[in-house]
Amino acid sequence: MNNKRIFDIALSLIALLLLLPVLLLLAVLVQLNSPGPSFYAQERVGRLGRCFRLLKFRTMHCRNAGGSLLTIGMRDSRITSLGYYLRKYKIDEFPQLLNVLKGDMSIVGPRPEVSKYVALYNTEQLNVLTVRPGMTDWASICFFDENRLLEEAADPEEYYVQQILPVKLSFNLQYIRRHNLTTDLRIIFLTGKRMLAIPRQQHPLAHASEQA
Repeated sequence: MNNKRIFDIALSLIALLLLLPVLLLLAVLVQLNSPGPSFYAQERVGRLGRCFRLLKFRTMHCRNAGGSLLTIGMRDSRITSLGYYLRKYKIDEFPQLLNVLKGDMSIVGPRPEVSKYVALYNTEQLNVLTVRPGMTDWASICFFDENRLLEEAADPEEYYVQQILPVKLSFNLQYIRRHNLTTDLRIIFLTGKRMLAIPRQQHPLAHASEQA
């Protein structure tokens, strides 16, 4: 077991213990807010191409949770009233601490994609699958407001594939080449800062290299 895995287990255990009352309360609130389960699991592609079930708090109405894999804007009609805030502050991602504990994910690492988009990776980009995917990474910080960008795009699907995804993968490849504990701690700190502040900033594609 390497140092990164030990760090992941220790941090996810501590976080789960500290957040347990909040997570239980949120699970109840999700059910009270709209009919359906508290959690949502979506198949994502993990390390070495192995698929796993990524956990989130459910943020959409069960009756119309299908459709596009992309959420177009924070006011997507599929999103519940509580789900809007869970997504805005990324609180819906907290159940992934269980994915980390299980070994499917790391605290920090390339965000896992669905197989539809992984199928578009070129040979170099497939290197992101050599490490465990993470709850957060440089791309998550840069594209914290990704839903707004997609909402403003004429063709959200094409914009994601042609503009956003390549930049995310570039961040991920840079991370893989030179990550260490210090880098991980910095990403965790900046993610927390971003969650609390959510400042409006210049278009992420205009300064994509700054975070790395």
